[in-house]
Amino acid sequence: MKVWMQPIEMIAFFDVTGKPRPLRYRWKSPLDHSDHELRVIKIDRVIECREEKLVGNRMMVYRCQSVIDDLEKVYELKYEFNTCKWYLYKM
Repeated sequence: MKVWMQPIEMIAFFDVTGKPRPLRYRWKSPLDHSDHELRVIKIDRVIECREEKLVGNRMMVYRCQSVIDDLEKVYELKYEFNTCKWYLYKM
């Protein structure tokens, strides 16, 4: 998997404990050569979810699976608690 750490737009819900659960996201692939094409990716399955601290910054890391371009792909998303931002971490 290649490290991207690219900010994305996310639709997620939060359970009663405040833990976020990703549903689908929108992003522009750096490999896509069209200027304004944003892709919507539906998250088919969350394989693993773990919390990590990076220099004191709490983050949730989600290993997910989706069908992208007719291929089943595994990738990682990160949610940063301090800024409430989502990132496509690895793909």
